Amino acid sequence: MNIIVNGETISIAPNTSLSKVIDTLNIKNQRFAVEVNGEIVTRSEHNHYQMKENDKVEIVVAVGGG
Repeated sequence: MNIIVNGETISIAPNTSLSKVIDTLNIKNQRFAVEVNGEIVTRSEHNHYQMKENDKVEIVVAVGGG
């Protein structure tokens, strides 16, 4: 099935959790926020959130500096 992550379509297996998507993007050890279809998904929900066909995921990684 396909989902859209930060504007790019990617293919994932059915019944994939949001946590698994995040793992494949190699951002797990960074500070980030996730929104799916316009709704923020908290970190505690990542393991339980099941992706659906054509979900639109936006991931914003915090960048330090000053």
